[in-house]
Amino acid sequence: RLCHWALLKVLNCLFLSVQLHRGQLEMVLSAARTPGVPLVFLSTHKSQLDGLLLSFLLFSQGLGVPRVPGSGRQCSPRLRALLSHLGGIFLPSRMEHAPSDQDEGLPGAVLATYVEEVLRSHQPLLIFLEEPPGALHLSAPARRWLALVLRAVRDGAVPDALLVPVGIAYDVVP
Repeated sequence: RLCHWALLKVLNCLFLSVQLHRGQLEMVLSAARTPGVPLVFLSTHKSQLDGLLLSFLLFSQGLGVPRVPGSGRQCSPRLRALLSHLGGIFLPSRMEHAPSDQDEGLPGAVLATYVEEVLRSHQPLLIFLEEPPGALHLSAPARRWLALVLRAVRDGAVPDALLVPVGIAYDVVP
């Protein structure tokens, strides 16, 4: 709770206002009311703050704090620890560029089980489709995370997952 309060203070310092599109918000809330199906939010990157802002907005609407996969390449150890505490999850560094069909051993098995448990417990997952901000193709980490979601559904860990597009528009990108 203290981290969420601190996050609110930081976001208040960075943004003059945040406006939610009521129609889009209602669609997201409607998706969240689908019984027994975990939510996987898909978004594009406009800023490095997108994960924090979307996490806070989803939390403030009663959807819980989503798990936000990230690469961690641009994070200091302290920032990575803070983001982990706020719901961030990271691929092990040697898996970031591995093909999805390659046997990745114990780290891959642990990560697959973790994603299955996140989905089984109906915790929302927020996947950014590209890195760095502005790239025009699906990033390797996004492909890896989506493959893990697909694998969890295919293997029967969860009956289905609801993919929900979400996005942020800025007057000025921070």
